[in-house]
Amino acid sequence: MNRKGMFLFLLIISVCFLSGCWSKRELTDLAFISAYSLDLTEEGNYEATVQVISPGNITSGLQGGGGGSSSPPVIVYSVTGENLSDMDALITKKLSRTPYYAHTDLVVISEELAKKEGLPPILDELDRDIEFRTTTTVVIAKETKAKDLLTTLTGTDRVPATNIVKMLDTTEKALGENVRVNVHELITQVTSKGKEPVLPGFTLKGDPMQGKTVKSVQSTELEAAPEADGLAMFKEGKLIDWIEGETARGTLWTLDKIKTTIVSTSWEKEKKAIAYKVMRQKTKVSATLTKGKPKLSISTRAEGDIAEVKVPVDLTDPHVIKKIEKELEKEIKSEIEKAVQQAQKDKSDIFGFGEVVHRTDPKAWKKLEKEWDDRTFAELDVDVKVEALIRRTGLVNNSLHTTLKKEEK
Repeated sequence: MNRKGMFLFLLIISVCFLSGCWSKRELTDLAFISAYSLDLTEEGNYEATVQVISPGNITSGLQGGGGGSSSPPVIVYSVTGENLSDMDALITKKLSRTPYYAHTDLVVISEELAKKEGLPPILDELDRDIEFRTTTTVVIAKETKAKDLLTTLTGTDRVPATNIVKMLDTTEKALGENVRVNVHELITQVTSKGKEPVLPGFTLKGDPMQGKTVKSVQSTELEAAPEADGLAMFKEGKLIDWIEGETARGTLWTLDKIKTTIVSTSWEKEKKAIAYKVMRQKTKVSATLTKGKPKLSISTRAEGDIAEVKVPVDLTDPHVIKKIEKELEKEIKSEIEKAVQQAQKDKSDIFGFGEVVHRTDPKAWKKLEKEWDDRTFAELDVDVKVEALIRRTGLVNNSLHTTLKKEEK
C-alpha cells in the first residue's frame, strides 16, 4: 500500500473513534429566554428579569376554552444583584432548566438605569457572553419599569418580546420616528469617538397589573399595551434626553434611516392639507474645513406619491405640483433643522458629524476631538438642502374636492 493509500485508510479508521455529540444539550433541559430586562431597585442594585418561553402553552395559550390551555405562553422570573453576572447565576435558583440566551430577541433597559448607570456596564457583560447574540434588539423603557414591558401580554403576538420587536419594525417602516438598533450596533456607537447612540423608546399604556393576566387579552380592548414612544438620546453612554414626533423623524432623515413615512404640508391656509407618502430617500452628509473650522452640509432627496388631498388642488397642473414639492421641501428641511438644533442644545453628536469630519481631514479631527461635543459640535454651522419629488398622484389624477368644485360651476 502506498503512502497516500495508507493515509486515507488511517483517516477513515479515525472517524470511527470520533465523538459527534460530546457537548449536546437536550431541548428539555433548556429554558429559552425570549427577552431580558434590567431595572434599578430603590437600594441601587440591579433587577434582572427574564421572559422564558413556555413550550406547552406557546401554540395553544390564551385560547381559554374548547380544550385549549388558558396558561400564558411565557413565564417571567426576576432576581436582584450587584452585578449582571451574579444575576445570571441567581436566576438558576428559580429555573429547573438551564437558561439559554441564544434565541433572545429583546433587551429592555429602564430609563432610570440608562440615566444613572449608563450603557457601558450592561454592554460589557452582553458582549462577553459567548451565548448572547449581538443581533439582539435593544430598547429603552420610557416612564415605566423595564420589567413591566415583559410581563404585559398582548393579543396579536403570543410572546411579548416578539410583539415589541415587530411593532418596532412596523413603526420604523411606516412612521419614520423609530429605528431598530441591535447590541453590536450599539457597542460600535458607544465606543465611537465621533458618534453618540440613539435608542428606540417604549412606554406602557394602561395598568401594568392588569396587563399581566391572561384575562386582559381575552377582551377586544386591552387593559395595557406597549407603545413605541420616541428616541432616547445618549452622551458618554448615559441617557440625557428624549427626541419625539417630527424632531425624531428629522433625526432619522439625517441618519439616512427613513424607509417610508407620511409628510403633511399646509395649502392655502389649511394645515396638513396635503399628505405625501415618501417611498424612497437618500441623505448624504459632507464636511468642509476652512482654517480648521468645520462646516457640515446635509443633502436629502425624497421621492414619493400624493397620499391625500383635503382641499381643492389641480394636480394635473405641473406648476401646482412644483409648488407642492417646494412646500414639502420646506417641511422636511424644518424637521431636520429641529433635530440638529436639539442635538446641539444637548451637546450630543448623534448624527456622526464627528466621523464625517474625521474622514474628511484626520489631522484636523485630532485637534477638534477633545472638545467636539461640548464646543465644536454645539456651535457647528450646518447647511440643509432638501429635494422632494412627486412621482405619482395616486389612482386619480385630481382631487375629489377639485372635481366637485368644477361640477358646482
